[in-house]
Amino acid sequence: MEELLELLNDIKEDVDFENEKALVDDHILDSFDILQIISDISDEFDIVIPAAYVKPENFNSAEALWKMIQELQD
Repeated sequence: MEELLELLNDIKEDVDFENEKALVDDHILDSFDILQIISDISDEFDIVIPAAYVKPENFNSAEALWKMIQELQD
């Protein structure tokens, strides 16, 4: 989870990723941020994120992203 938080903070330094629960719903992340997150997660965790996983609920919080990463790693 620490690696993920570092990755997210590199993309948007001014966001409290540990506590924010509506990153997409509140328009904190835009489509370019999400593309960058997908790319960085793929590189960092050596996974492919299928299009079916690219939905708001998977990107609304660091916890949701972490859960998705763990699911894709299994």
